[in-house]
Amino acid sequence: MKDIRIAVVVTCSPVGKNAENIDKVARWAARARDQGAGLVCFPELNLTGYSNHPDILKAAETVPGPCSEKLAAIAGENKLILLAGLAEKTLDERVLATHLVASPDRSVQVYRKLHLAPPEQKIFSPGDRVPLFKTEAVTFGIQLCYDAHFPELATRMTLDGADVIFMPHASPRGEALQKHVSWMRHLTARAYDNGVFIVAVNQVGENGRGLSFPGNAVVISPSGEIMAKDLSGKEGLLLADLRAEDLAYVRDHRMRYFLPNRRPDVYHLKG
Repeated sequence: MKDIRIAVVVTCSPVGKNAENIDKVARWAARARDQGAGLVCFPELNLTGYSNHPDILKAAETVPGPCSEKLAAIAGENKLILLAGLAEKTLDERVLATHLVASPDRSVQVYRKLHLAPPEQKIFSPGDRVPLFKTEAVTFGIQLCYDAHFPELATRMTLDGADVIFMPHASPRGEALQKHVSWMRHLTARAYDNGVFIVAVNQVGENGRGLSFPGNAVVISPSGEIMAKDLSGKEGLLLADLRAEDLAYVRDHRMRYFLPNRRPDVYHLKG
């Protein structure tokens, strides 16, 4: 990888306010650009808002569609890589929790949430691919909220070449500090066990459909150490410099990097 400054944006995203939410993305993207960021990550479903009730169908959009096209334009105008999420409506009327990757050339790629939390399973359909996204500076994966609880997914992404795994959340209830403590039970492990940067960000505020989000964000090094965090519980921009030397510190050391010494031949894992 190459050194890159990334930004994560804690933002409030009311359900169904798609036009307002994408306008907010444009404002935050410009701020991140002005502070030297090359990539900006927003929370899960920040464009359509998050809901685990049938009313999310009214906010859902196709890809390509209005939100994805506007996101591509914002990425092109600001020369940024933008990661932003929406409820994606398919042609057969299914809904997926999707995160878009818009590049400066105005192309758009997608990650579709693989692991659905129990309250989501009657509303959303799961994705079925584990894509990686390659840029000039870094190769990264995306996991959405509940995805982060499954260690195999982070290991798969790292083995496939990920330097960073972004974990956008729409995780409600509690306060920012409480959510941070909860995240520390597993997010530091994902970083440390795999020798990969972990970047997580949550929505904040009321969604207009009965859910409230605590608003927190964290960046974790490949050594499992916290590099930056935001526990303010407010909308805001968190910056972090992801450095190649921090990745090499782990991966070039025979005792710090565990993945080369895995024994998948003896695990015989069953689904």
